[in-house]
Amino acid sequence: MRELIITAFVSVDGVMEAPGGEPGYRNSGWTFQGIEFDPAAYELKGREQEEAGALLVGRVSYEAFAPVWGGMPEFARYNALPRYVVSRTLQADDERWPATIVRTLDEVAALKEEDGGPLLVHGSARLGASLTDAGLVDRYHLLVFPVLLGAGKRLFSGTSHDMTHLRLEEHEAYGNGVQKQVLRVVR
Repeated sequence: MRELIITAFVSVDGVMEAPGGEPGYRNSGWTFQGIEFDPAAYELKGREQEEAGALLVGRVSYEAFAPVWGGMPEFARYNALPRYVVSRTLQADDERWPATIVRTLDEVAALKEEDGGPLLVHGSARLGASLTDAGLVDRYHLLVFPVLLGAGKRLFSGTSHDMTHLRLEEHEAYGNGVQKQVLRVVR
């Protein structure tokens, strides 16, 4: 059985929108604005790439990643992995970054039942919230940045559900104020 891991850059107030500079968000690129780069804070990202068995993204993130990630040498391992896009509306995958289209969370649950390395969810705010609300997430890999962004897409939905306990498995604070938190869902 595969684990499903949500990996995200988040602000202290839980916003995950446009950390890398995507257009349309007022704080676009917030992970670089006034925060000194510390390579140690990104060690987790390299480890994720090596451990992942497949990528799982929502349609919006897929459409943003497909024209870019396929040509990035720093994502060579990701580009070699199977990719799944969860979407009810996407008609075909992008030939620049081929993926299998998955239509429902039941299909995601079936992917989790397969053998292999973890399913890694990048970006995909709506998908991540839906996976959390459906109880399909096993771990969260968070890099929490020392900023408050106010408005923006959140890591977690506002849906009312039973309490979910998390166990902190790994943490570290870096000199630039970024904090790593690896949290396992307690079942």
